[in-house]
Amino acid sequence: MPTAIDVAYVVYQCTDLDRMECFMQDFGLVTAEKRGDALYMRGASAAPFIHVTRKGADNRFIGGAMQMASKADLEALAALPGSSAVEPITDMPGGGWRVRMHTPDGVPLDGVWGQTPSAPLQLREPNAFNAGTVKTRVNYSLRPKREPGMVLRIGHFGLRCASHDDTLVWFRERFGVLDSDYLCVPGDESRVIGTFLRFNQGETPVDHHFMLITQSRNPADTGVHHCSFEMQDIDALMGAHDYLLERGHELECGVGRHLVGSQIFDYWKDSFGFRVEHYTDGDVSNIHYQPVRYAVAADETTQWGMQPPKTFFD
Repeated sequence: MPTAIDVAYVVYQCTDLDRMECFMQDFGLVTAEKRGDALYMRGASAAPFIHVTRKGADNRFIGGAMQMASKADLEALAALPGSSAVEPITDMPGGGWRVRMHTPDGVPLDGVWGQTPSAPLQLREPNAFNAGTVKTRVNYSLRPKREPGMVLRIGHFGLRCASHDDTLVWFRERFGVLDSDYLCVPGDESRVIGTFLRFNQGETPVDHHFMLITQSRNPADTGVHHCSFEMQDIDALMGAHDYLLERGHELECGVGRHLVGSQIFDYWKDSFGFRVEHYTDGDVSNIHYQPVRYAVAADETTQWGMQPPKTFFD
């Protein structure tokens, strides 16, 4: 079975690359390359880019990509029904190889391998935290700033699907992933309407999820729910929160802590209405973690902080 190890990037289309670039720079990404018809944004990690915007006549989500563990995994992916042959990547920074596919809802999703890494960007160490009974910060003070901060990496994105079950099978077969936790209908744990998926790295801990698959209330309303980027710590996230407010960007909900996955979250709308998230302090799990079923109402999914609006769950 093919094995994926990380999210490589997400791809959107919009009418104005300059507007998207301005927002993404405020959000803490850095321009890796800008062409006449495409914008590539990166974070502090060695990934050559993590967010792509293509110029077009309308604004929409047009896909994403998973990083495969090896070229052999990419070749195994190419052997599955509905996959393209392995082909060189000649139209994006970093090169490498890819296999092209579509989810059951027709969302383009690539498997990639062999991208040339970029030099990591300078990133401060996480701030020490003085808890009530454990003091690790001695003889110095914190001076966090209201600033864009620095996105480390893309951590996950979510898809609303016409068939949750069909999409779940598709991801399991093509990327060798594991179920983390389930969202169920309140009062009925047997009816799963959302699954959090994590990569399978054996004993090595990985993020609680790289993907959230949810059943769309309207089968015709499918596509991306949000994409999410990791920040170094809560000071980076809160400094970015205040900076984005000062810049006049649209806050959707945040700051708060999720119930499932435990992430401290902060959700915004980009210049074209797409939902983007900063997160930090999320759960990590290895192969031994056993999924939990959460049959909770929408207003019970936040442990503390700002509750998402009803439109968040559409």
